Formats: sequence, C-alpha cells, structure tokens
Amino acid sequence: MRFVIVTGLSGGGKATSLKMLEDMGFFCVDNLPISLLSKLTELLAQQPNSEVQKVALGLDVRTGNVHELPGALAELKDHGYQVETLFMECSDETLIRRYKESRRSHPLSPEGRVEDGIAEERKLLAQIKAQANYIIDSSNLLTRELKEELERIFIRNEEYTNLMVTILSFGFKHGIPTDSDLVLDVRFLPNPFYVEELRHKTGLDQEVRDYVLQFPEAGEFLDKTEDLLKFLIPNYIKEGKTSLVISIGCTGGKHRSVTLAMELYKRLKGLGHYGVNLSHRDVKAAGT
Repeated sequence: MRFVIVTGLSGGGKATSLKMLEDMGFFCVDNLPISLLSKLTELLAQQPNSEVQKVALGLDVRTGNVHELPGALAELKDHGYQVETLFMECSDETLIRRYKESRRSHPLSPEGRVEDGIAEERKLLAQIKAQANYIIDSSNLLTRELKEELERIFIRNEEYTNLMVTILSFGFKHGIPTDSDLVLDVRFLPNPFYVEELRHKTGLDQEVRDYVLQFPEAGEFLDKTEDLLKFLIPNYIKEGKTSLVISIGCTGGKHRSVTLAMELYKRLKGLGHYGVNLSHRDVKAAGT
C-alpha cells in the first residue's frame, strides 16, 4: 500500500492536490490529527483484500503539533510502511495575493498580517520540507500543470528532482518580474511592432513567430541559452533549488519575448527530470 502525506504552506495548493490525487484513485483524508496517523495507517494496511491501495493524507498547521510529524513518519517507516511526503511550496508574494483574493486570514495569524503567518509557518515546516520526497512550487503553476506534475510522480512514477522551471515572457516597459532568477533581454532582435501587418498580433500567432525566427540571431540566442541552462539546471538541482524563473523580455512583452519563450519551453520540456511551465505576463497588455 502506498501512503502519501500531502503537506506544505497554507494556500500553497494542498487541497487542490488532494482533490487531484483522489481523481487518480487515492483514498484521501484531509486535516488528519497527527496523533491518529499511525492508527489510520495501521487500520488501512491491515484490511484484508482491501480495494484501497493508495492513500493520501493531508496534514498541515491546522492539525496542531506539526513538529511531531517527522517523528510520526519515521515511526511508520520503521514499521515497514512505504510513506512519501509531498510538500507544496509557494512564494510569499503569490501566497499574499491568494489570501487577498480569497479574503481569508492565515491560520497562524487570524487577526494579524498574512506576512507574519507565512513567516511563522515556514519556520514550523522547515524540517518537514527538508525531509520531503517531493516539493512542488505552485507559484507559477496553472491547475492543469499541477495535475501533470502529480501524474508524473504518482501515476507514471517518473524520477522527480523537485525543481520547477518557469519560462516567463514579459515587457520591460511594464517592469521586470520581481520573482525572476534569470533575466534575458531579446530587444536586440527586430521588433514586429514596426511591421504594419504584425503590429496587432502577438507571438502566439504563427506569422509573428515566423518573422522573429527568420533572423539567425534568434536561433543562435536559443542555442546558447539552451546550452547555458543545460549547465545551470543540474547544478541548481544539486544545491536544492526548487523554483527557477527564467524571464525573457522585449519592449512590450507581446512579440519577440513571447516567441522566444515558447521556443525555449519546447526545448526544455522533457529534457530532464524537472517540471517546466510557460507563462506570458504581458501578452495582453496595451502598447508595443
């Protein structure tokens, strides 16, 4: 029987992950008191001819005594159970935005600042995160992308290195994304904005992509960037990095950056045992 503990930061995607795992055939229980973990595990494992072969248990700071979780997991493993931990990570900026949009208070700071609750929760969960089998950073993930990552781990059983790479196009006129790890400037390429028939199109349109990619410099940029990332990513993984945001910028974030972000995404997708997602921040913004 496979037991998966789903934990992580409040607002990081634990509830969504549990729902997806349930759709994948897992028996799911959320907000389980840690004191009941061993009893429930033992009960499920001892059921004769049970149809329940995959179990996902949601545990977080709401259960209280979260510091007891590492010891409880170690005890289960000592008894021979296969127990894996999925930790849902997220940037502070994204968590704060999610709380503001949902108008909910943080469980560790119900009447105070969300930032304080997040900081306290990170301290409480630091050991659990350090020992987790899988870490998924949901900061830039769409729902379908999160589902794809869970399927990679729990359905296809592929090797997983906990790094999520985001390829993000943007426009310098709208500001550099604050969560960027690498910023690449592609304003050296001719701007399709000054081609009348392309001005109101974007890099999502084939005509714009054909225009940008016709220049040899575009291909050379992609080759050199791919080569750089083939060196950097394994070393980031070695150092335990879980999120890498590669921001590609042009003037307005509609033409050149979108085109090259899409092409770089195609090259990195499936290249290694890490997740890759694509996002266009300014493709719908007005102007160049």
